[in-house]
Amino acid sequence: MTDILQTRIDGPIAVLTMNRPDKRNAMNDALLAALDAFFSAPPEGVKVVVLTGTEGHYCSGLDLSEQAQRDAEGTMRHSRGWHAVMDKIQYSGLPVVSAMFGAVIGGGLELATATHVRIAEPSTIFQLPEGRRGIYVGGGASVRVGRILGADRMIEMMLTGRKYNAEQGERLGLCHYAVDEGEALGLAMDLAGKIAQNASLSNYVMIHALSRIEDMSKADGLFTESLCAALTQTSPDAQEGLRAFLEKRQPRFR
Repeated sequence: MTDILQTRIDGPIAVLTMNRPDKRNAMNDALLAALDAFFSAPPEGVKVVVLTGTEGHYCSGLDLSEQAQRDAEGTMRHSRGWHAVMDKIQYSGLPVVSAMFGAVIGGGLELATATHVRIAEPSTIFQLPEGRRGIYVGGGASVRVGRILGADRMIEMMLTGRKYNAEQGERLGLCHYAVDEGEALGLAMDLAGKIAQNASLSNYVMIHALSRIEDMSKADGLFTESLCAALTQTSPDAQEGLRAFLEKRQPRFR
């Protein structure tokens, strides 16, 4: 990958570092394309991704200084392009752990909520400031952030430009872990290592099934759950997991 998205492979873990420090890692088309390219064709052997920023910030959102003037159709197509990349991150089949600090603002929050495990340091600021810019979210926040906060709280957050810190974000579900300064990446690597030890099929099914079941009726969700159970519980990995349990050892999944 290019320098704008630095990539380091550590065994089964790929560490992706957004690298636009002079812009607080704001998202431009080049960074979005780099993320798209990675998740379209992850390196062989990678089982988990850790996504983070550099020099004190995760991602401060859309880089407004680089935004070209677009008409309504162009803006819609640009938004749909964001949606496609965020969906690719969420549904590539690879669990993604975000190590966050500093700005997690606007498009940065949209990016973070497309990942599966989110860790925040005390410097983290969660914000959706689009109302102050006279615009509306376009990278998926209506769905991803809205489902975490609920429409009522998200409306208030957008109307007022309210900022949440790491502890508040943990209570609300914007992050899953609130850690001390400098600890996010370490915990992210530790959790990624544990996730990498899971059966790949189980990880894949959890990532794909649960958010879709949320959209379904109760009956459809329960039937889908049964299909997922049938797929995973009859796999070679399930057989290895049972043997490992009976033999009181760690499983050796494929």
